[in-house]
Amino acid sequence: MKLLDRLGKIPGALMLVPLLLGTLLNTLDQMHFGFVGAALEALGVPADANGHRSFLRLGGFTTALTGPGATTLIAFFLVCVAAQMDFAVGRRALKKGLAITSTKWVVGLGVAYAVAALGDGFSGPLGLSMVAVLAAMTNGNGGLYLALTSRFGDRSDVGAISVISLNDGPFLTLLGLGILGERFPFAAFLAVLLPLLVGFALGRWDERIRKFLAPGERLAIPFFAFALGTTLTFTVFTNLQALVGGVALGVLTVLCTGSMAALTLRLVGERVPVAAWAEASTAGNAVQTPTAVALAAAALGTNAASERLAAAVPLATAQISVAVLVSALLCPLAVAIVARRQATRATPNLPTPAGP
Repeated sequence: MKLLDRLGKIPGALMLVPLLLGTLLNTLDQMHFGFVGAALEALGVPADANGHRSFLRLGGFTTALTGPGATTLIAFFLVCVAAQMDFAVGRRALKKGLAITSTKWVVGLGVAYAVAALGDGFSGPLGLSMVAVLAAMTNGNGGLYLALTSRFGDRSDVGAISVISLNDGPFLTLLGLGILGERFPFAAFLAVLLPLLVGFALGRWDERIRKFLAPGERLAIPFFAFALGTTLTFTVFTNLQALVGGVALGVLTVLCTGSMAALTLRLVGERVPVAAWAEASTAGNAVQTPTAVALAAAALGTNAASERLAAAVPLATAQISVAVLVSALLCPLAVAIVARRQATRATPNLPTPAGP
């Protein structure tokens, strides 16, 4: 079987596998094995201030594909994603998309507020932070949504992806942090929003540009995932807060956003909630959100909020990675259950044949 086919059988593999590979390489790199250092010295790799040599930080193109290059890769991804956004959808699809997207964001905001109330906003119950909750709960897996609605939904469910795609990227997370009291300069919002605006403008300006950028929406994911992985070590994933907090975050995403979005759809006159549950997941690209938000804030100068946000990024990244996998497993199960119940209700009760 081809490698890509094998990866396709693993939920979120396009993001998780490169992330874990980058983490493994960085973990080995940070162990500073003597024979590795000797080999790097023989190759002429300079030592850092502590006398250590790193094979992930050789400079040039090699280093550009690791942590230092994550910012560029994420910006490229945001431009490609925004170029695919399209408001030319039917009225029913537009209604569903707005209902689901707004509900998902409000629910994420509410859970983030609860985390902030029970902690300090950057280290709450199970180590969850506001940035981890907002990033995981407000951004759904678009590919999974399309797969589920294509099978269990109707055309308006599928068409709603045009609006739901607005939650891609870190802008809604940054906006939520601002509402919850973390004061970032407006330039921080602009720094995140500008690549989205450029991509959206290019996609609407010329259909050929939109099609040209379409592959980048998927192609960029393993590259920025690997780059982010090289900023982590496996000590983060062995942290009980990363595992338990990530599982809790994944379960909360499915149960809370799915049930509340289903309720919203019912309130606006939609009786079939398949689309609501199909969006009850965490997108693989949400892993980059804490880094993107922290970089946008830090680029404008250090302050208390930006420093605490930067400190929360490693654990938040690990928790979101776990939530991606958990929600990718639970979300299809929830959709299948809901679809089965709808089918049962729609089937008329046939009279029992009379006996002889």
